[in-house]
Amino acid sequence: MTIQPPTSPAPGAPAIPAPAPDVVAFDRRELGVILSVYGRMVAAGEWRDYAMSFLRDVAVFSVFRRAAETPIYRIEKRPRLRGAQGMYAVVGMDGRILRRGHDLAVVLRVLERKLIRPV
Repeated sequence: MTIQPPTSPAPGAPAIPAPAPDVVAFDRRELGVILSVYGRMVAAGEWRDYAMSFLRDVAVFSVFRRAAETPIYRIEKRPRLRGAQGMYAVVGMDGRILRRGHDLAVVLRVLERKLIRPV
């Protein structure tokens, strides 16, 4: 004998909430790599603030020079592009993709070039 759940809630009973949609997020290793670059750029005085957004199809780490402006860089993770161009991308302020790839550390090297300046 199997017990099946009711097809509709009983009259007066609270409705069963729908399960939360799955979201894309950075894991601990990925955040460690991102925050390492972020820390170096903050120490150099280039960046001041960040924000994270976890959506259904993309996770975004936005970097700001000042808190009240648009992000100067967005580090995006799109698992849907894992097999094609790579799921990590660095997007500039104007929306251009500066670098895309399968390895986050390699993709973030485009930001470290901004740290090297001639003396």
